[in-house]
Amino acid sequence: MAAIYSGIYLKLKSAKTSWEDKLKLARFAWISHQCVLPNKEQVLLDWVSHTLVSYYNKKLELEDEVVEKLWAYLDNIIHSRRLQSLLKSGKTIGLSFSIAQVINGRLSEACSQKTQQNIGTVLSCSSGILSTPSLSIIYTAKCELLVDLLSKLSRLACQQLVSDDTVGSQVFSVLQLTFAQYLLIQRQQTNPNRVFGQVTSHLLQPCLLLRHLLTVRSWTQADDNHVRQHLSREIRNQVETLLQAGLFQSELFSSYKEELLPEQELQEKKKGALKNLLLPVNTVQTKLGSGFCEPALQGAVVAGSVSLLYKLFLDSYCKAENHLVCFHMLSRLFGCFGLSGLQQGVWEDTLSPADWSTELLALEQLLNLVLSSDIYNVASDRIRHKEVQFGFYRKLAQVLMSHSQASIPAWFRCLKLLMSLNHLIVEPDLDDLVASAWIDARVSEPRTKKPQEALISTMFQTYSKLRQFPRLFEEVLTVICRPAADELRLPVFSAGLTVKLRECLLELPPNQILDILCLFVEKCQTLIVPAVEGSADMALKLLSVSSVLHVFLFNMRSLDDVTPSPVVLRTQSLLAKMQRGIIQPLMELLRAPRRKEEKSELWLRKTSDSALLLVYTWLEVNTLFGVSCAKYASPAAEIAGAATASATKYGGISAFLPGVEVQCWERVMELANSFASTSKYCLELLTLQKMKVILMQTKADLQALQHAAAFILESGRSSMSRGESEPWDGDISAINDLTYPTAHWHLVISNLTILLPYISLEDVEYIANVLLETLVLAKVQEADTDPEPSVSIGKISLGLMHSSFLPEMKVLHCAFLTSLIHRFARVLPSAARDSVDLPLQQLSAGDIPWHEAILAPCRPVDLLEAPSEIKLLKDELSLSWKKLEKVAQCVVLLAKNGCPVILKESQLESCLDLLEIASLLKLDSLLPSDCTRCFLVLLSLLANTRPSVSCSKLLLLKFLSTCFHLLRCLQAGRIFKVFYASDVLEAVMTSQLTASKSFSDVLTVPVWTQYLQEVQAFLENLLQMIIERRQSVRLNLEKFMSFLMSCKPDVGAIKSKGWKNWNPAAGQLLLMAFTALCHVVTLYLQLLPEKRLQSTDLLSVLLEPVVLQMVRTVEHGLQSNTPNQPLPVGFIPSVTTLLKADLSHAARKGWQKEPGGFLEQPRIKLYQKFYSQILRELPFAEGNLQFLQPALQFLTIFCSVPELYPEKETAVTVVFAIKKLLAGPAVTTQVIQSMEMELTEVLVQLLGNCSAEEFYSIMRLLLQGLEMRNIWQQKAKEVLSAVTLTRLLLSCPLSGDKEKAFWFASPQIITALAMQTKEACQDQSLISTIVVPILEAVAALLRQGEGVLLNPHHVALAFSILLTIPLDHLKTEDYHSVFLGVHEVLFSVVQCHPKVLLKAVPSFLNSFHRLVVSVMHEGRQKGDRGNTDEFEVILKCAHLVERMYTHIAAEMEDFTVFSAFIVAQYVTELQKVTLHPAVKKHLTEGIYHILDLFIERDIKFLNASLPAGVREVFRDLYNDYNHYHKAKKQGEEKYTA
Repeated sequence: MAAIYSGIYLKLKSAKTSWEDKLKLARFAWISHQCVLPNKEQVLLDWVSHTLVSYYNKKLELEDEVVEKLWAYLDNIIHSRRLQSLLKSGKTIGLSFSIAQVINGRLSEACSQKTQQNIGTVLSCSSGILSTPSLSIIYTAKCELLVDLLSKLSRLACQQLVSDDTVGSQVFSVLQLTFAQYLLIQRQQTNPNRVFGQVTSHLLQPCLLLRHLLTVRSWTQADDNHVRQHLSREIRNQVETLLQAGLFQSELFSSYKEELLPEQELQEKKKGALKNLLLPVNTVQTKLGSGFCEPALQGAVVAGSVSLLYKLFLDSYCKAENHLVCFHMLSRLFGCFGLSGLQQGVWEDTLSPADWSTELLALEQLLNLVLSSDIYNVASDRIRHKEVQFGFYRKLAQVLMSHSQASIPAWFRCLKLLMSLNHLIVEPDLDDLVASAWIDARVSEPRTKKPQEALISTMFQTYSKLRQFPRLFEEVLTVICRPAADELRLPVFSAGLTVKLRECLLELPPNQILDILCLFVEKCQTLIVPAVEGSADMALKLLSVSSVLHVFLFNMRSLDDVTPSPVVLRTQSLLAKMQRGIIQPLMELLRAPRRKEEKSELWLRKTSDSALLLVYTWLEVNTLFGVSCAKYASPAAEIAGAATASATKYGGISAFLPGVEVQCWERVMELANSFASTSKYCLELLTLQKMKVILMQTKADLQALQHAAAFILESGRSSMSRGESEPWDGDISAINDLTYPTAHWHLVISNLTILLPYISLEDVEYIANVLLETLVLAKVQEADTDPEPSVSIGKISLGLMHSSFLPEMKVLHCAFLTSLIHRFARVLPSAARDSVDLPLQQLSAGDIPWHEAILAPCRPVDLLEAPSEIKLLKDELSLSWKKLEKVAQCVVLLAKNGCPVILKESQLESCLDLLEIASLLKLDSLLPSDCTRCFLVLLSLLANTRPSVSCSKLLLLKFLSTCFHLLRCLQAGRIFKVFYASDVLEAVMTSQLTASKSFSDVLTVPVWTQYLQEVQAFLENLLQMIIERRQSVRLNLEKFMSFLMSCKPDVGAIKSKGWKNWNPAAGQLLLMAFTALCHVVTLYLQLLPEKRLQSTDLLSVLLEPVVLQMVRTVEHGLQSNTPNQPLPVGFIPSVTTLLKADLSHAARKGWQKEPGGFLEQPRIKLYQKFYSQILRELPFAEGNLQFLQPALQFLTIFCSVPELYPEKETAVTVVFAIKKLLAGPAVTTQVIQSMEMELTEVLVQLLGNCSAEEFYSIMRLLLQGLEMRNIWQQKAKEVLSAVTLTRLLLSCPLSGDKEKAFWFASPQIITALAMQTKEACQDQSLISTIVVPILEAVAALLRQGEGVLLNPHHVALAFSILLTIPLDHLKTEDYHSVFLGVHEVLFSVVQCHPKVLLKAVPSFLNSFHRLVVSVMHEGRQKGDRGNTDEFEVILKCAHLVERMYTHIAAEMEDFTVFSAFIVAQYVTELQKVTLHPAVKKHLTEGIYHILDLFIERDIKFLNASLPAGVREVFRDLYNDYNHYHKAKKQGEEKYTA
């Protein structure tokens, strides 16, 4: 042994031995048990370490290849199982500190060379060392080495992130491990100054750069998934933890305070203490200011870092007494921005747009922190600190307003935050704010418009609360009257701002609103109107002022009978002044004759827009006030009597305007009609207003109404015909050439109920044609999304189609259908369009009075001529039905003769688009003749058209499916007036069997299955109608059946040689037709009462040959199916229907008496073969629901008759196949939910018919799936399968021994579920896959176990499951599922196991309190919430908490003792967060019910025991409870019997 020892050691040390041999020998020595060395492992580690150290210290020269092999050898040793087992056994093995220096040096080289090649082994060594405690001592004992390693790894990670290469996981895995080690050491350090020095000297810069790069990186699929989803977030969190613990320890606060506070502030606090030499803020500022990254990144990194550092500073030190220190920290950190130079006026505006965007985003975060932490107290700052904070924010506001950045959303948000801090910060520059952020701001992008509207909305709310609204609008008026910054200003009020203004106006005193209106009217009358002629600038100002007057008058509170008389009189005066001082002069100006070229001038157009907008506003408001307020006397009252008579004229609107002559008004109308803008739209509104006034009269003038309606439609006809339009946001003053068609169409569609009775049939057809055109156009442009508040012509038309009003407008409904048929006819090829005999051409002929049935009742009929009129009407109606009969015969004849129209792919697409539009019609509300027309069109498309050879098969299938779906939606019973039912069935099947010749290559795609389902549904619907309505049942069914029989020769005749010609698509279609026939007849026979024996016998006779033919078709189809191929999906429902029919037939013949021979043996073999095939395919079906759902339905019927099982097969076989299916890799929880009903039905039959022994076997299968080895072996799907089966079993009725067996195993099940949960919660990806299903299973187990689970320990195990599950850092959908699952388990315990609950109150309260804390954390206020769906989830969760509180208070009387504890927990958490009002409402309502349980002693106890801050929260809560809830409750009790 000595010889072996000395030989190996000497060879390793010998200079004569080659390095290749040394490495081989070292490897052999490590792995071989024959090589025995004293302390061999340590010797070999020392040898390789010493060699590497010597090489890097230049004491040894080695080739690069040898060096890499030495590193690989060291790595192998560190990661070897042998070393790990030796260390676990307690053996001491270590590394030298010098190897750590070498590793750091190697990483340093990689950083400086900016290449990461050949360092993978070094990184692997680092990872192994840090993850092995006895080896990591070389870093943890010398903290400087660990800090250096962390710095180098951070720089390496940064290099990888900024390069164009894909991001790998190795560097980030080691970095995450190193962070974890350093944070552990950092917590153990006792000298905060030393830690601060380490962090600022070595880690601050690389960590900040790393965090920034991880945050802003655009990850790609090529990047490592683990880094992208987990490590990046984990490392960012570790960086924040490191900086918080390193820079902002509580012991360092005195140093910060001494450095930040001015000398006079410190005099009282220092009391002569020695000045600390540490200047933490200055140190951090210096580090941020020095260039530690690329210049292009410097600004963004510093900006992001400043907001992070300030957040961490506040987290550590923000208390009420430290707010001044926090502010001074803000001002010092702000000095790191480029903005600070502008604030101090040191240098001119040289910030690039990118720098502005970055710094404003960071500034927004800083101001948000100031606002949320309540650092700025206005009174305290003014009284105690000489407005030092106010001065800082004031200068900041000046910088922002003097350097307007209206294209950057954060600029608006910063100003909003400053206004939220104190409106006086911006008030001295209110005019600049109004100009740069509102009136003159060129904002069009939605992402910028939203924060702009939020800022202006804050201004509205602030000045409304201060009752200084006139002050704000004085500035608005001042800015409007300035020379415009741009030639065309944007509208003053957008749709969103109008809503916000309305909210404020409803709260304001009416006199303040009138002050504003008088101010605008006065300015307009004295300054603008006299100077408007010839001045485009003044005309634009006039339009802005007019739009403000319009918005205010339309959104203020209306006058009514309780409005004070002074307000009414003042309003009258205002409207009179507006009419005399503005409207009348403008009318006079516009009536002047103009040359043609003058009419196109901008000033004239804008003046016309303003004048008519004011006229419309004045008339609308004047009319409303006159109706709603008896005290109001209209300025036009003296001429009101003549209004109606005058209104009958074409231009009768002048009758409603005092001081405006008819000739003047006609000239103004002529001028306004020449502009497709606001003025033209206002003319339409005024005409509509005239119609409303006429309709309010006792006797309406029909001719005037017809003229007015025609004028409105004619006004926009030319613009609509051009086909050019843009979305409109609803602002009248902003209408231009492109938005006018949208505004016009909106007005027409919105007021159809008024217009429709007074327009001609030609105009109705015009509206129908435009409606169809716009829908087709909307279909083409559906990818273009309009801005959210805007409406487009397509949206308006779609809105009408979806509304419930269209079916009520019968004449428009009918006209639209006519237009649609015309459009179908135009799609046909030109040769077909010329043929007048084709069904579509006949239906679109113009000589048929399709609308007579609707229009006739509306016509006045002279009594003397009544008989002849009625006869004419009957003739016209019979003419339309005769035409329909003729078309029906034509469709059937063409289908029989096989003379189809050939459609190209583009024509087929057009037809499909039109079919989708047709599907928007409420088909069941069509008139009988329209319903029949629609049916004929669809049938003609099916039976009389064929696609060209080059057409896409998938497109064709979609087209056919849509036709069948629409045919089914129609009330098909009406068609029997023009058709024989068998003719329809034959025409349909003939066309589809012909078309199926081209479908052989698409039989496996989902669209084919959907197509078959639609055909089957249509046939079943029609066949059912034949039977229910007794439409020559025997004749029609026999005819259809004989047709189906004739479609294919008998199977026996083909067996020898005809197989190759078999068309599988046609086979499936035929089988589906037989299935539909068989299913309808079987179902009908089952529902018939026994006394109707004649019908039963008739249908039974029909059913037998159908069943026989189905069997032949199925057998033929199965034989023609390629071996080892899956079953055609279409076969499964057919065989299910066949089996149902057989069982129904056998049941009527009393087969129960002879259980062995109720079916023919060949038929049983067919079903058994089918059953075996399905069981084979079931585990491999994955998520294919089109196969799974019908397959499970077949198994349900098959398993209901145990005699059908093949030999040696039982219910256990089926359960095993289902278990394998549920464990498939593609079977997700969503797939399971989709087929849950079918699975439950199968299990009900299986468990109901199986023996006790078979049930025991099923339970063993289930428990095997819940074994822990499955989760340890990464077989999560096995666990999911068992958990799902458990939950499904609980839905099945069990009795006798089976029930006893299940509940005997239930403790074992719930224990297994608890252990599975504990293990699954360690992996985030298993939360939705395993944990949520477990929660659902536990809730079901507890509900079903009421009165059965008697051992409290087994129920209490549920709480251990709930306390294990994490509720933070979850995706929104996972969060909701977990929250709901936990809540349902708790609710099941409360409802079903109250006795157990009383013994486990602490566990219950802890579990429920976790839900409360979680919903408070997620529901806290976070500024403008971007994702509405996420917030809806939080609200649902808050509602569940409220529900639980309410239930506890109502049902659990014994919980009264714990009510104080529940409230104490609630207010303690409430003090930590600021909840969103909607979330708070739910939680508060819930906790009020717990406060109902309080007695005086509880209140005293909480007031005495709660900490100061929490006590205040409790008092506020209790006061609100007394004020709102308790008073309301007592009021309800008073009136409760």
